[in-house]
Amino acid sequence: MVPLTAVASRTLAGRPVAGGLAAGGLADRLRTGASPAAALGDRGAENLVPVLAPLVPLFPAGGLRRGSTVAVEGSASLLLALLAGASAAGSWCAAVGLPRLGAAAAAEAGVDLSRMAFVPDPGTDLAGVVAALADGMDVVAVGNGIRLHAAEVRRLAARARQRGTVLVGFGGWHGAEVRLSITSSTWHGLADGSGSLESRRVTVQAGGRGSAARPRTTELWLPGPAGTIAAAPVRTEIGPAPLVAPAAGATPAVQATHPAHPAHAVAG
Repeated sequence: MVPLTAVASRTLAGRPVAGGLAAGGLADRLRTGASPAAALGDRGAENLVPVLAPLVPLFPAGGLRRGSTVAVEGSASLLLALLAGASAAGSWCAAVGLPRLGAAAAAEAGVDLSRMAFVPDPGTDLAGVVAALADGMDVVAVGNGIRLHAAEVRRLAARARQRGTVLVGFGGWHGAEVRLSITSSTWHGLADGSGSLESRRVTVQAGGRGSAARPRTTELWLPGPAGTIAAAPVRTEIGPAPLVAPAAGATPAVQATHPAHPAHAVAG
């Protein structure tokens, strides 16, 4: 196997890197040669990278299985939520080929930037950069998947299995074990056409193959009124009820659907 130092220097040299593992920090992390997959068969629960509690119901094993591939389809907020849970639990994370995924939005979503590296422009060797990161990181989020050939996708998936790294394809990943998507989204906070958007209620659906083949759904605040992800109460069907006029001077609550929150522009 090519030494990690050689891989890192060949594929990451000259690449702009941001986050808590910027510049030399990322190279140092890769240089240690510590594979997330060490003795996977003996690690039990450590075979999982933790996720935030509201996301647990979406995964058959209750977290991100090491060595697996996950697809997040179309929601940067959901991707950041995965990175937030992993980094908060002490996992090392990287985002490559995602120039619109910035440190400010990541921090606001709860990502521990001291355990996060951003490689927004991997250059022409995206597969090589992802492979180098997979050698030393626990979770690697990958954008621009269209630039990867089918053979490269297969090789990277095999490397992830070998190293115990979770690959998360933003926008999709062919053959992903778990696929996550937001099927409905409603912003809350506007009243009488004024005010600010404060929270967003979403329905997240998970599917995939193997143990993840059975569809799973959960309701989340993403973000909630406090700006963080939280489980939303289950909707209940309510039959027709007598109309009740609002109290004098009261303003009925208004829900607004909006494509993006001003403070979460990157998190669609």
